[in-house]
Amino acid sequence: MAIIISLYAILTILSILHIILYGSRPTKSLSWLIIILILPFIGILLYIVFGINRRRFKFFKLKQTVRRRLYDDTFRDRIVKQPKVEFKKKKNTKLSKLLFNSSNFPTQPANQVTVLQTGKEVFNAIFKTLEKAKKFIHIQYYIFEEGELVDKLYDLLKEKIKSGVEVRILYDAIGSYSLRKKAIKKFKDIGAKVYPIMPLHFGSFLFTLNYRNHRKIIIIDGKYSFTGGVNISDKYISPKSDLGIWDDTHLYLKGPAVDSLHRVFIKDYYFASNQESLLTDYYLPKLKKEGEVSVQIVAGGPDSDHPSIMQQYITMINIAEEYIYISNPYFIPNSAMLEALRIAALSEVQIKLLVPKKSDSWLAKHSMLSFFEELLFLGIEIYQQKDDFLHSKIIVVDGEVASVGSGNFDHRSFEHNFETNALIYDTKIAESICKDFIADCNDSILLNYETYKKRPLKRKLSEGIARFFSPLL
Repeated sequence: MAIIISLYAILTILSILHIILYGSRPTKSLSWLIIILILPFIGILLYIVFGINRRRFKFFKLKQTVRRRLYDDTFRDRIVKQPKVEFKKKKNTKLSKLLFNSSNFPTQPANQVTVLQTGKEVFNAIFKTLEKAKKFIHIQYYIFEEGELVDKLYDLLKEKIKSGVEVRILYDAIGSYSLRKKAIKKFKDIGAKVYPIMPLHFGSFLFTLNYRNHRKIIIIDGKYSFTGGVNISDKYISPKSDLGIWDDTHLYLKGPAVDSLHRVFIKDYYFASNQESLLTDYYLPKLKKEGEVSVQIVAGGPDSDHPSIMQQYITMINIAEEYIYISNPYFIPNSAMLEALRIAALSEVQIKLLVPKKSDSWLAKHSMLSFFEELLFLGIEIYQQKDDFLHSKIIVVDGEVASVGSGNFDHRSFEHNFETNALIYDTKIAESICKDFIADCNDSILLNYETYKKRPLKRKLSEGIARFFSPLL
């Protein structure tokens, strides 16, 4: 027993010293200190897996992260230069330049964008477009869950491969944990190239567990693409639990922006497949004008030099002059995001926040609820969707620019996950998304500050405890 106590004391002291010396932010450091002290040994393990900033230490650096940065240096000459896009307002020019320098993808003009608001709309469009494939189909998802949709996808891809179409599939090893080896083998047996992203191997477990690929991408012949928040799961088309149907937003893109989105897939595939490069004209054809919409792909991850997703959201909040509409299932803002919202609210910018009343995570839900009293005090309108589970990741500013993608408003999306958003500079698309957003708000529960601050002490304690664990989320 004395040995165990001594070991615990030594590990606790070392962990606390590490937090004091290298903690990135005081609030986050305090949370980790409390977690370590109230959870003997488990707290230390959680800190090693989820808390250490591996970008700063060679010993803790993820090998794939180093290789991904080498990839960028090797193929830097193939980065697309920023085309000339004329914005009516300087604030949008500022946003576009920031994200080009942060994420390396330019704003691409002349695209066609279709907003898909339900799971049935999304998968009807996906399967219809997959039928058009003549050369290749590239698919990347955080979650593949066996069921009706996966079976339908299997049948379609089987026929496409028979006709000579190449098929490549990427899936996240944690997000798709329920996908059995037998199901994966089925796709491989018909000729699809299937690879997990960040597989959990002995010896690298502690270094890979915390970094997940949360992206949702489909590329067809390098001409058509889909991205957004929808995964390959039957819960988007029928209720599979008490959460109901997962309510999400997705995009169908045609035009030059497909090239940017495809490069995100190609980079991820390069590493998952052990360096099969697809940076050729065959996979990246020259794309013609398809519409009038300007789109910028924003990709962020632990290999990025800058937290692109967080910078995107904060800048959108900062440039708002009239209103900000946010829809997100995991609204757990860090201090920088919270301050940006506070400044916008005090500047009398109207802010509406739509979140789910139900959640698939007790910890995430109560951590999110812990922020509501302050936000309501600032005059921010908070709506809780009462029926199905809201899973959309949307932010719209002034009816001029809208973002749809995979990035949540939480520490995980800002710092640990590989994420992709599509930023749309178009008033018609933005106003259309706003219209659907307002319709959802009208069918949701509007929280009241005076009522909310009187919630039971037991609930306040639950929220406070959950908030301490927000660095894990």
